[in-house]
Amino acid sequence: MAEPKVRVASVQMALMETRLADALFARVAHFVRTASSYGAQFVCFPEHFTIQLLSGEVPMVPAAESVDRLAEHTPALRHVLGDLAKEHAITIIGGSHATRMDDGAARNVSFVAHPDGRLSEQHKLHPTPDERSVWGISGGSRIEAIETEHGAIGVTICYDSEFPELGRRLADQGARIIFVPYCTDTRHGHFRVRYCCHARTVENQCHVVTSGLVGNLPNTANLEMAYAQSAVLTPSDHGFARDGIAAEAEPQAEQMIIADLDMAALDAAREGGSVRNLADRRLDLYSVAWR
Repeated sequence: MAEPKVRVASVQMALMETRLADALFARVAHFVRTASSYGAQFVCFPEHFTIQLLSGEVPMVPAAESVDRLAEHTPALRHVLGDLAKEHAITIIGGSHATRMDDGAARNVSFVAHPDGRLSEQHKLHPTPDERSVWGISGGSRIEAIETEHGAIGVTICYDSEFPELGRRLADQGARIIFVPYCTDTRHGHFRVRYCCHARTVENQCHVVTSGLVGNLPNTANLEMAYAQSAVLTPSDHGFARDGIAAEAEPQAEQMIIADLDMAALDAAREGGSVRNLADRRLDLYSVAWR
């Protein structure tokens, strides 16, 4: 059942040399614990935050071996996220993690941990050219809204947020919050994601939460630096935050931002806002078809 207001937390995580997996998981636990203590129902981490698990290895892990080395940590990551979600009664959008599937495919996967400890998955549908050519990551084939005790949500991982068909499908499936874990190495890349996320809030009359990596990580192949300014975005209409920004992190600094999302205002805007993008679609002329 959807609630009138939902509190969300977005973690903007700094890249740090990490020699032990437990050290990274301790940082994750800190942010989850803090988000829960502030009353958040959701907490979101950045895309590829687990790349830090390779940074302490000498010699540097070759890029071609990165996914297989990260896949060694997949069982532990799933266990940690599930346990933390259950312990703190919070839904964790676990950023994303490059791993190897049972069929041998390399995928970029977001694990969503629910308060009862179970996990949902959303695979990135559109790997970037770099992810494909350097890491051999292939795209998933499905995007589905995820039911939570606070209403349906969606996850579009970084580049996926730049394809409007995905956000529209999630909105049509009932998602009113879309979480966007992202990792961009430059300001240009950051703003591609940011501008597209603003567009998603307008065209789907939904909230979007972005969570990015920041800083530098010299001893990793293919992810040496990251730029982000994470945010909680709303539609641009009466009853919402000025400029459609409910909360915004400082650029290039590790921090967590928290915002309350007014779901009742979202419903009111969809029914009678200044514009009604969902209701006013010309479905007699066009539609988005999924195979």
